[in-house]
Amino acid sequence: MTQSVQFGIDRLIADPKLLERLSGKRVALIAHPASVTKDLTHSLDALIAAGVNVTSAFGPQHGLKGDKQDNMVETEDETDPQYGIPIFSLYGEVRRPTGQMMSSADVFLFDLQDLGCRIYTFVTTLLYLLEEAAKHDKEVWVLDRPNPAGRPVEGTLLVPGHESFVGAAPMPMRHGLTMGEMGHWFIEHFGLEVAYDVVAMKGWEPDGEGHGWPASRIWINPSPNAASVNMARAYAGTVMIEGATLSEGRGTTRPLEVLFGAPDVDAKAVLHEMHKLAPDWLSGCSIRECWFEPTFHKHVGKLCNALMIHAEGPHYDHDAFKPWRLQALAFKAIRRLYPAYPIWRGKDFKYEYTDDVLAIDVINGGPSLREWVENAGAMPDDLDAAASADEAAWVQTVRGHLLY
Repeated sequence: MTQSVQFGIDRLIADPKLLERLSGKRVALIAHPASVTKDLTHSLDALIAAGVNVTSAFGPQHGLKGDKQDNMVETEDETDPQYGIPIFSLYGEVRRPTGQMMSSADVFLFDLQDLGCRIYTFVTTLLYLLEEAAKHDKEVWVLDRPNPAGRPVEGTLLVPGHESFVGAAPMPMRHGLTMGEMGHWFIEHFGLEVAYDVVAMKGWEPDGEGHGWPASRIWINPSPNAASVNMARAYAGTVMIEGATLSEGRGTTRPLEVLFGAPDVDAKAVLHEMHKLAPDWLSGCSIRECWFEPTFHKHVGKLCNALMIHAEGPHYDHDAFKPWRLQALAFKAIRRLYPAYPIWRGKDFKYEYTDDVLAIDVINGGPSLREWVENAGAMPDDLDAAASADEAAWVQTVRGHLLY
């Protein structure tokens, strides 16, 4: 079946009836470097070649070209040198499309490859687009793409009041939905009245071969540090290191595929402690001790001892792998071995433009994970019970929105 997988963009450009619905309308495209067709033509080029009247394009975090390496590096508006259309940035002066931006088109095609994780900002970009489309009476189509992490759901729900650009709504860290499905849930949850359509994939099997990412398609970085399917699978855990003083591997060739790296932490001892605490939480992957020296970012130029995740090949068990719990366990083991270690970045670090909130709490949509790590009496079963209840609730909430 994977040989016949068609993503939303592939179906759109191949279907005269779908293209006819765009005839006579001004069309905007929200895209990034992974917005390509099956033959690797960028969606902007493919749509214009198919005769679609594309009058503007939008780039999310890291830009339409994906050239912005680090987090919180903004992109400016520009004009496309080939087509002469405006390219609006949704990660520059604004994160929410302005009225002027919305006036540039009648139909907005959202074609962003997601990682299946709440904190990946493309999720919030979709919500903001839907909200503004509802205000300005515009259509939104999601050209659907796979969730490369598949259907598994993991993590506690974001606590109301802790919303941010990396926390759009009360969902778990690993949400298990495609962007098309997520749009349906946003509309229901927020009571939006908006013309919404999903150009669904054909032949995608979320629980089939590839466990979310079809074997017939190559992986293209949707953002500079999303370099592999292994990263996409691990990201719902490893992204939490952005709220820690430990390195997530930025400045190396395998960022966000490590549980941590630091010059002053014994990785082998941490792994041993993790096995003592919750051996089941290490299932579904292999963990390998390694060393790296970041060329930029945290601990730049220092030799770091680290643990690398291999959720790939013969080491991967899709149903057993729990990256959020795995990362939480690594933090817990470090705290037990190093009671005074400054694990967390302080409030002076304004993560995704928040004020007076610890980055780790922004990332998790509340303080519960950090509090569990810091509470010497809190055990793995305690975190598991809280997360399991939230995960079950989320699965029930979104069941009716599944398209595949």
